[in-house]
Amino acid sequence: QVQLVESGGGLVQAGGSLRLSCGASGNIFSANTMGWYRQAPGKQREVAAVIDPDYKITYAQSVRGRFTISRGYAGPTVHLDMNDLRPDDTGIYFCTYIAGTKGYWGQGTQVTVSY
Repeated sequence: QVQLVESGGGLVQAGGSLRLSCGASGNIFSANTMGWYRQAPGKQREVAAVIDPDYKITYAQSVRGRFTISRGYAGPTVHLDMNDLRPDDTGIYFCTYIAGTKGYWGQGTQVTVSY
């Protein structure tokens, strides 16, 4: 089992910035993909940004140029720096950890961007 602990999120005005962080613990494999998905009210969960074991990064088109994902230096952690936030970035952001055939989700953290 893998446990994910998320931090960050909150309420910010449009144009503002937030940082999300996620740390993984438990049965960790060094070769893992970590990242963030998000779910807006009434919509399906979608990828925001993920980083694979080779540090290949995938961003959703809607966040490219505004969000930056990075791995932390202390253990299996991942950060998402979100700049120039827009109201349509509002949603619950879920950390994900994938290794081999197993995937795990964090409980989610709320991001709300006001006009």
